[in-house]
Amino acid sequence: MGATAPIGVAIVGGGPAGLSAGLQLVRANRRIAILDSNRPRHSATLQSHGFLTRDGAPPLELRRIGREEFEAYPTATFAQSIVREIEPLDPDEARGIGFPDGIGFAVRGTGVRGAPDVEFRARRVLVTAGLTEELPDLPMIRAFYGTALHSCVECDGFEKSDKPLVLIGETSDVFARALLISRFSSDLIVFTNAADTVTAHQEQQLAAIGIRVERRRIDDIVGERAEMTGVRLSDGEVIPRVGGFVRPRWHAPVEFLGDRALARDDWGLIVVSDRGETSLRGVYAAGDIVPPGPQQLIIAAGEGARVAGKMNMDLIRGALGVGQVDD
Repeated sequence: MGATAPIGVAIVGGGPAGLSAGLQLVRANRRIAILDSNRPRHSATLQSHGFLTRDGAPPLELRRIGREEFEAYPTATFAQSIVREIEPLDPDEARGIGFPDGIGFAVRGTGVRGAPDVEFRARRVLVTAGLTEELPDLPMIRAFYGTALHSCVECDGFEKSDKPLVLIGETSDVFARALLISRFSSDLIVFTNAADTVTAHQEQQLAAIGIRVERRRIDDIVGERAEMTGVRLSDGEVIPRVGGFVRPRWHAPVEFLGDRALARDDWGLIVVSDRGETSLRGVYAAGDIVPPGPQQLIIAAGEGARVAGKMNMDLIRGALGVGQVDD
C-alpha cells in the first residue's frame, strides 16, 4: 500500500452527507477521496422516502447514483475501504508536501470485498460515517426491522397510516416521538420495556389523545410468515400490532481517531461549530453523527453540501494565510 498524491479532503463515509459534500468539493476543483465500506445503517430498509426526485428509491440505489455522479469528475476518488486510522501530520511534514497552513492528516483504510488498502495525505478530513445503532434487546426485533419496524418517523410514517402501531423506546425522547406518530395513526401503544422514560404527566397527555403507555417488560416481537403480528410481554400476553417504530440507542464510531477524543454532547454525538468543524482542528463532521442525530436523507445531503462550502473556504483562507473566519 503506497500513499497517493496529496488531496484536499478525505471523506469518511459515502452516504448522502458524504457523497453530497464530495460532489460539491470536486466541483470546486478539489482532489477528494471518499472512503466507504458500502454497509449503511439503513441497508435493511427497502425504500427511502422524502428525497425529492427519488421518493421510494432503495437506499442503496441512491448511494449508487450518488457515487456515479461523484466519480464522473476527474479529481474524484472512491475507495471501498474501512478507515482504520487517521493521524494528524506534523506541521513541517504537512508544509513539506504542499499544505501551506501546516494542517494535514494521514488517512489509512483497509480494503473490503477485494479492494486494495489505501492511504491518503489530506489537508482536511470530513467524517460522515453515520452511526451504529443498538436496538432493544429482543430476540426477533431484527427480523422485522426495516420492514414492519422503523426508526425514522418522517421517513416511514406515511406508509403506516391508520394501522395499529407500536412505539418501543427506552430513551427520554419517546414522548415526542409518540406525538409525531399520532399524525399517522390513532391506534398507537407506547412500550417502554420497563424503562422509566415517560413521566406520569406525559402519560396523561398521551392518554388524552388516545395513546396508551404500556410499561411492562417486553419478551419479544411475534409474527407469522415474516409479517409482524404483535408484541409479547414477559407475562405471556400478546398485544396485536402490525408494525411501528423503535428508538435505537445510537453510537458515533470514531475509533479511527485513536485517543484523540472529539467533544460530544450528552447523547454521544459529535459536537461541531457553525462551520461544521469538530474540536480537532481540520476535522469536520456532518450527517447523522452530529446533533440532533439521524435525519432524513435529504437533510443529511443538504448538511453535507453546506459543510463542504465551509471547508472549501477554510482551504482557501488557509492557503492564502487570511485566517479562519468565514465572513
